[in-house]
Amino acid sequence: MAMAFDAEDDRSDEALLALYGRGDAGAARVLTLRLTPLAFRVAARMLGDRAEAEDVAQEAMLRLWSQAPDWQAGQARITTWLYRVAVNLATDRLRKRRGLPLDEAPEPVETTPGAVGRMIEAERAAALDAALMTLPERQREAVILRHLEGLSNPEIAEIMGVGVEAVESLTARGKRGLTAALAGRRAELGYDDD
Repeated sequence: MAMAFDAEDDRSDEALLALYGRGDAGAARVLTLRLTPLAFRVAARMLGDRAEAEDVAQEAMLRLWSQAPDWQAGQARITTWLYRVAVNLATDRLRKRRGLPLDEAPEPVETTPGAVGRMIEAERAAALDAALMTLPERQREAVILRHLEGLSNPEIAEIMGVGVEAVESLTARGKRGLTAALAGRRAELGYDDD
């Protein structure tokens, strides 16, 4: 009986990567379905550009595939490694952009038409994305990984190569920066000022 390959496969990331390292293309399909959205989400939040985020996610996955034969189980979680690679690739792209005038930087775009509630959520998401782009890179990384990806401070510390205290500081400063960037927009974004 053929096994269906999807992201719900109960094998661990490490087991699947080891299988891929030995030539199992099915294991690669499962990992691709499972992990590419993770790399894409992080890159999209950091870059504010879906096309660039897709490129970053593909590059991150290619790097994972090149690591498969030599992967040392137990040294790092695959997701932690992938977050680090995606963050680094996105940061590299942001650094290359620095020469662009601000008005040429891409704006986050929400193209999904829908009910009023969806439109409000899209406007809120765009406002958050724009506010995230105002933060310094390291603060943006910490906030995205903690509050949007739901990682723990120790996981973020490992990804960013800093201590837990530094993560806490970066996250706190990032949240203050977001509050300042979004100040005065509560009513516009549909939040009551009660």
